[in-house]
Amino acid sequence: MDTTHVAVDGYVDAVPTPGPKDTATFELVVSPANADDAAPDTPDTVLSCTTGDPSITHALLTEVQPGDLLRVSGTTVQPEGPGEPAHLTIDALEVLTAHLPHDLVLDRYGLYCVVFDADTDDVPVFTVDGAWVGMAADPVAIRDLIDTHKKGGHR
Repeated sequence: MDTTHVAVDGYVDAVPTPGPKDTATFELVVSPANADDAAPDTPDTVLSCTTGDPSITHALLTEVQPGDLLRVSGTTVQPEGPGEPAHLTIDALEVLTAHLPHDLVLDRYGLYCVVFDADTDDVPVFTVDGAWVGMAADPVAIRDLIDTHKKGGHR
């Protein structure tokens, strides 16, 4: 069995579910590490995660929500067959960003994050590190704003 200790950042896909004896499981959606340079159709990776640590289990079942950005570390086991997700047994967990209210949607464009609000066409754009990039007038203008920022320009 091929195992590796890793640390990854990713988004919780669905509500974590309890398992037997202080365990919990969930799926973590991880974008490509070089998302800014990756082809636009490069898929995210889905990791099947579990933990037996009682404090992590408690946090997963009482605090973590779908859409939360987590940093997890643990031991990964490669899938046994094609099409199956890699499995990650978590030994550390940190919530980097809590989920957004239901009328907001967070999306990622490589190294940039945008927030869509159903009540407005304006789209705030940040780097994944939280630095302000600017306000796109509408979803169509996001790419131009990001391209301008990459070239060192400001809007």
